[in-house]
Amino acid sequence: MPVQSALRRRAMSKLQTRFTEQVGIEVPLICGAMYPCSNPELIAAASEAGGIGIIQPISMMFVHDHKLREGIRYIKTLTDKPIGFNALVEASSEIYMNRMKNWVDIALEEGVRFFISALGAPDWVVEKVHAYGGIVYHDVTERKYAERALEAGVDGLISVNNRAGGHAGKKSPQELYDELGDLGVPLICAGGIGSEDKFIEALDMGFDGVQMGTRFIATTECQAHDDYKQAILEADARDIVLTEKISGVPVAVIKTPYVEKVGTKAGFIAKKLLKHPKGKHLMRTYYSLKSLFQLKNASLQGMNYKDYFQAGRSVAGIDRIEPAGDIIRRFAAAAREEAA
Repeated sequence: MPVQSALRRRAMSKLQTRFTEQVGIEVPLICGAMYPCSNPELIAAASEAGGIGIIQPISMMFVHDHKLREGIRYIKTLTDKPIGFNALVEASSEIYMNRMKNWVDIALEEGVRFFISALGAPDWVVEKVHAYGGIVYHDVTERKYAERALEAGVDGLISVNNRAGGHAGKKSPQELYDELGDLGVPLICAGGIGSEDKFIEALDMGFDGVQMGTRFIATTECQAHDDYKQAILEADARDIVLTEKISGVPVAVIKTPYVEKVGTKAGFIAKKLLKHPKGKHLMRTYYSLKSLFQLKNASLQGMNYKDYFQAGRSVAGIDRIEPAGDIIRRFAAAAREEAA
């Protein structure tokens, strides 16, 4: 085989993984679903560049004012590449679960075939999606959750580590890979990827792809307020703290003056209720409704609004606002160059 051809095959093999083969994309990179930052233009830009953008349905409807079916159709006017859908399957509210099942049905009817489930048992998501020939990956933070998801029939795992934004895990990327690497399914590294070297590092570790969220907030397509984007540019990994004030469990946010003022711990009564068999459902519902408004207002109104900017420790590698497509193409080029 000619030397040039061999080098080309080696460079491409870093980008061609079990994940890209399953989903039918060119670059093993997910623009993760983010409430409130996943607007249709950002999702489409990530997919058009060869990665895959993920729809966050509540963000689509509550923040960006698109009915779900119309929003999906709008995205498809911007790209004909694969897009994904985020199904949060936390079962504390029957009303919410019924709505999520309906949203998954709509996504399937509109041609979406890649789904990421989280926060609960993915059994029904797998059943619905596999009936259409689709693929389901599930968010996990440790092996016991991974094994449960695999029993439900998921096709891959999103390995959420301790550098992620939002609801982060407790283990490092390497610890999670060592714990999950023998399970026989594609693994996606989620958390701490903000630069090309971290992308390559995750692939070299053995992951089949990466999921990025914070990096894509600092893009021209993302409709988050400029204050939010600037806070990401100015922050360092040390500025990311975990607060219980949003959902009752630790969530990674940027340490702003407001966060310092109100603290990061849930109140005494809230903690008691969260441990109570019945009270925990009440508190989770309260926190969910409260956070919907808090995070939406912070994203759209900026620092004039006393709320939270979710972000992960990948802020350390983010130094400019740029088009989402440029990020994906640059990361892919760096992987090819490093392999060559």
